[in-house]
Amino acid sequence: MEDRPLWQWSACDLVQAMAERRLSAREAVGVAVDRMRARNPCINAVVDDLGEAALRRAEELDRRLAESGPAGPLHGVPVTIKENIDQKGRPTPNGVTAFRDIVAPEDSPVVRNLERAGAVVIGRTNTPEFSFRVTTDNELHGRTLNPWDERISPGGSSGGASAAVMSGMGAIAHGNDIGGSLRYPSICTGATTVKPGLGRVPAYNPSARVERGLLAQLMSVQGVIAREVRDVRLAMGALVAWDPRDPWMVPMPFAGPPPQRPVRVAFTRNTYEFDLHPAVAEALETARQALSDAGYRVEEVEPPLVRETAREALSCLMGEVRVLMEPDVRKYGSATINAIFDEYFRQFRPYEGDDLLAGMARRARYVREWLLFLEEHPLVLTPFLPVPNYRWDRDTEGAEGVREVFAGGLYGISMNFLGLPAGIVSAGMHEGLPVGVQIVGRRFREDLILDALEAIEQRVGVMAERLFEREA
Repeated sequence: MEDRPLWQWSACDLVQAMAERRLSAREAVGVAVDRMRARNPCINAVVDDLGEAALRRAEELDRRLAESGPAGPLHGVPVTIKENIDQKGRPTPNGVTAFRDIVAPEDSPVVRNLERAGAVVIGRTNTPEFSFRVTTDNELHGRTLNPWDERISPGGSSGGASAAVMSGMGAIAHGNDIGGSLRYPSICTGATTVKPGLGRVPAYNPSARVERGLLAQLMSVQGVIAREVRDVRLAMGALVAWDPRDPWMVPMPFAGPPPQRPVRVAFTRNTYEFDLHPAVAEALETARQALSDAGYRVEEVEPPLVRETAREALSCLMGEVRVLMEPDVRKYGSATINAIFDEYFRQFRPYEGDDLLAGMARRARYVREWLLFLEEHPLVLTPFLPVPNYRWDRDTEGAEGVREVFAGGLYGISMNFLGLPAGIVSAGMHEGLPVGVQIVGRRFREDLILDALEAIEQRVGVMAERLFEREA
């Protein structure tokens, strides 16, 4: 650790060094801000530089440490916030030029909880228009590049978050996920994340004029992206703090009781009508072997109703989107995002009226089947995408582009519809780029998912270290 540049240190290492008085928050934040300003012009991940305010806050934290001890478990850790949630006094444009003057009157729960835990926000990260693409580009701020290869997407919609943290612009990046927006970026950049389950992390935007649709409330979650699994665990422990502004929040501790061992893991390679790329198949096998060697009982068995759940989720979500979101997309969105929405609606028939109500009612069946399955297999190892990665503009390439990277993510969207937690970690490399896998878990057991991700990470290594070696 000590022989690496400070901007490469994990959040856990930074916290330990500050607690031992070997490092000041001013030093940690200052180096992260310098790195952001040096690297960001090349990849355009951070679109709102808050470096000066961050340095002032770091100095306050240093004074507090000297007087009364650490501010919290993230004391002095530099972090970024995705530009689609409220941070007091900053715009919340959600990637839309017409919304650039929407200024947050108060902090969202995520910002509040991170700062109460001692984190220092150094910048706000890019997101696609309306945060509704699997890549990150918009007319307001432009395109975010993948730090591995500019031809490859950084993912979306939290592509700015993943590109920033993997480039050393802070140790932890906030992101969110309604259909894969934490996990697509982690797959594409070699980062790691866990999409929390429903009710885990409080969410609310004080600047919002109306409430979100019911499915958006049930499917969308807030989380973090990091370079190492242990940093995801550290940050998630801070994010689950209670906030009464979110009516879905369940105030439970992050870590649950020790599981009965060996933990049984269901394992599937099934990508249904999509061809499984050999590199993804190899990564899945590597992950399976890593878990087996770590003491898990891995059994190849098919989880229930995956294709049906994904199809239902997409038709229900698009039905809600058509009513509540499409008018703004048509009025304020670019020609690019409108063409993509046209393709969404063509491929995923939006339910209307009685069909939408019936589809939302059927959600209970899918959830029930999965909860019963998870009684026997507390974890499930799955592909996330059938391909290792995709071109940065693949979703603009008509029916085949949307089919490959959006419809192909059936293990992604289905977990949002079910409200189940799911994590991503890299389990291999292909043509010099990381290849990720997904682990799904029981409700309120993100900690068990992180344990399994860590076992795979220990076998494969931390992808950011390879990225930093290439830059050197």
